[in-house]
Amino acid sequence: MSMTEQFNVQPAPQRKVLGIEFGSTRIKAVLTDGHGAVLATGSHTWENQLVNGIWTYPLEQVWNGLQACYRDMADRYRMRYGSPITVLDAIGFSGMMHGYLAFDRDGNQLVPFRTWRNTITNRAADLLTKQFSFNIPQRWSIAHLYQAILNEEAHVSSIDYLTTLAGYVHWQLTGERVLGVGEASGMFPIDSAAMTYDADMVDRFDRLVAGHHFRWKLLDILPRVLPAGVQAGRLTPEGAQLLDPTGELQPGTPFCPPEGDAGTGMVATNSVAERTGNVSAGTSIFAMVVLERPLSRVYPEIDMVTTPDGKPVAMVHCNNCTSEINAWAGMLQEFAHCIGSDLSDDRLYSLLYSKAAEGEKDGGGLLCCNYLSGEPVVDMEEG
Repeated sequence: MSMTEQFNVQPAPQRKVLGIEFGSTRIKAVLTDGHGAVLATGSHTWENQLVNGIWTYPLEQVWNGLQACYRDMADRYRMRYGSPITVLDAIGFSGMMHGYLAFDRDGNQLVPFRTWRNTITNRAADLLTKQFSFNIPQRWSIAHLYQAILNEEAHVSSIDYLTTLAGYVHWQLTGERVLGVGEASGMFPIDSAAMTYDADMVDRFDRLVAGHHFRWKLLDILPRVLPAGVQAGRLTPEGAQLLDPTGELQPGTPFCPPEGDAGTGMVATNSVAERTGNVSAGTSIFAMVVLERPLSRVYPEIDMVTTPDGKPVAMVHCNNCTSEINAWAGMLQEFAHCIGSDLSDDRLYSLLYSKAAEGEKDGGGLLCCNYLSGEPVVDMEEG
């Protein structure tokens, strides 16, 4: 009898493709065989913090969470296949879109991470919307940048790189300052034909802030835009150590462009073609429709983003969705542990959402308005 038969260990797969998403409350890892069959999963629970009026995650939590999530997945893989993960065939990251991560030329973080959840950029968003004749939501990176300029924040003159969470992790693991086009569309408006930032709006922004005499122009500090399917760098030796401090994982794995949670939702629901759409319910909720052509005018309730291959998408986004679900889940998880259950977060959320589908379509007539944070759609400044 072989070792594989004796311990019921399955033969190791030929290919291993890893996807990791930084959600607002959980970091999730899924390892597949390249054809969609799941080999192992992992997760890590985290939560943003309100610090000095700013919703944020410290960068050490980003790396601690990523390593814990990867290790959870790698341990499950080892238990199933009897060997460690040393080589991956492809890696891709996605994350909560938008926000503000600014770094100087030495790679030092200039201010704490300002997440999508913040509603502190109302003035900048309104002014840019008028300047561009294009809706700029408060959570977009360009709104955060312009608000910092309006606030005369000293760090702005030192910015060398501005990116999102997924873009930051990708940069640290590969050395490449790039974003997928869908993720980039949450930083600054995209020209779908050119597959990059809208050149006219870039020029308008540079002229708008010219009086401040910054040493940078906007394109100097934004990530380069890439469509889906293009290689976006490889895992460096330093990146391999960041992802897997045990040293088992070898460098060299190719990366796809980092994308946003909107893009992963579109791909997961096969809603990337024109006249298709989907609804994503997470800590925030957004409904998206892929358009045949751009909108005819500005609608303040509608954000214009793109699919991972650059098609225009109309999105309605609400900051508050599952805050109450998360609170109930936390209480139920604590109860499960009290009675000795090893109920995992994955299993708990799966049970809750499955049971929700059995309820009445109108929720039994109950309308829950839980504003953990501000809500721009209804002009709610704070939660």
